[in-house]
Amino acid sequence: MNRDDFPILNQQVYNRPLVYLDNAATTQKPLCVINALTEAYTTWNANIHRGVHHLSQVATARHEAARQRVADFIHAASSREIIFTKGTTDSINTLAFSFGEAFVHEGDEIIVSAVEHHSDIVPWQMLCQRKHATLRVIPLRPDLTLDLEAFPTLLSDRTRLVALAHVSNVLGTINPVRDIIRLAHERNIPVAIDGAQSVPHLIVDVQDLDCDFLSFSAHKIYGPTGLGVLYGKEHWLNLLPPAEGGGEMIEHVRWDNTTYNTLPYKFEAGTPDFIGSYALSRALDYIDETGRQAIVDYESELTRYLEEQLLTLAGIHVYAASLEKAGAVSFNAFRPDGELIHPFDVGTLLDRQGVAVRTGHHCAEPLIDHLGVPGTVRASLALYNTREDIDALLRALRTALAMLS
Repeated sequence: MNRDDFPILNQQVYNRPLVYLDNAATTQKPLCVINALTEAYTTWNANIHRGVHHLSQVATARHEAARQRVADFIHAASSREIIFTKGTTDSINTLAFSFGEAFVHEGDEIIVSAVEHHSDIVPWQMLCQRKHATLRVIPLRPDLTLDLEAFPTLLSDRTRLVALAHVSNVLGTINPVRDIIRLAHERNIPVAIDGAQSVPHLIVDVQDLDCDFLSFSAHKIYGPTGLGVLYGKEHWLNLLPPAEGGGEMIEHVRWDNTTYNTLPYKFEAGTPDFIGSYALSRALDYIDETGRQAIVDYESELTRYLEEQLLTLAGIHVYAASLEKAGAVSFNAFRPDGELIHPFDVGTLLDRQGVAVRTGHHCAEPLIDHLGVPGTVRASLALYNTREDIDALLRALRTALAMLS
């Protein structure tokens, strides 16, 4: 991997070299992805499917090749199990509506975990409100791991689905999804995994995990914005009704009845982002050319270094310290008298020194409320980050602490 592959990194912010540590929010794009977007718009841009002319056929072939590329990347059994969406949020909303229409009724229950992003809470809340169902929550232990002893007690004959993040977007911790899937499947309960933070940092094999559904976003894995993936086992997808109506998702439309298309198209109403899917395929190529295991090992070492260095600073509290993490570390700063320094103030001073981090509740207010703080400072890593980036963060953080303490 060459940092020069990511041209945005070669700039200054407030006359300081940019140190980009906000990758859990979005990753930067390599030249091959940027060039793919330009190539598509300048050489073969045309609406896909059903077009008899050359450009449409080329665009269709590229889009469907991208679908197969995604299937291969997460080891889906078939490209029919890959649905293109607008992002992780759209994927979960699509699933919540379709699954709810087919399988959730009054008195039923949906289980989520205490570390979920709002995108894996609110759609299920909306479903429960619509269907008069109940949302139940896997609690946290004091060490901020999910309580696997409590989880089986939440399962009942009314449990219809378990939805949880593979990796916490706040803490960076890796949840025991394999154990949760096994326990749920013992009672024939399907499991939907939010892979927004895991697919970019871990080798995710959906067949090995045996998850029933998985969602992730292109922009968090070096691809373009506005594109996501919903994976579902073919068995389940065949049972679910489409969430949206329009073109492409139909087989025949009559005034008295409409029949729906086959998988995966029945879930893809309207013109899909065929340019974005092609760019995503190039991002996945870039990852594989760099070496997926090499990336996992490098980022794991870098995450440990980040946490170790933060723990050397007086006044810094790292959340879920010592737990295995994937690409993100959350912390807060405290004055000598124990008073919290607001994370927004810390983030602002870091920014003025060229260091980009994320502050706030990270779209996970229930978890932040559990921590008892207004928010955290989150530094999150990608394959182009270095130890020098972390050292720059530490220098900037020392300066910020000196000013704010």
